[in-house]
Amino acid sequence: VQLVESGGGLVQAGGSLSLSCAASGLLFSNHAMAWFRQAPGKEREFVATINWSGGQTLYADSVKGRFTISRDNAKNTEYLQMSGLKPEDTAVYSCAAARGIFIATRASDYVYWGQGTQVTVSS
Repeated sequence: VQLVESGGGLVQAGGSLSLSCAASGLLFSNHAMAWFRQAPGKEREFVATINWSGGQTLYADSVKGRFTISRDNAKNTEYLQMSGLKPEDTAVYSCAAARGIFIATRASDYVYWGQGTQVTVSS
């Protein structure tokens, strides 16, 4: 199984970025997906999750209204559209595939992880 993130980079505060996570080696539609992030010196934190069909999503309060998670099962790809970025959004963003098809917010509910992509927001 491989999860490969792309789309990170450097952006000014208030700007936008779109992340992608390409999955292979698994039946993508059998897994809920999520994005987590980890800033230097901080614990990994949940960002957003989406169920197997894309019909249900859940966001961390810190990103609600600014980030949008989506998926394309035909392309085995998950996305995170980020807008209104703030310096505190700076982190390594990782995608993850859950054990099951339902949304989940705990890292322990996820069995496959990508390597992560750096997002840096300058003030």
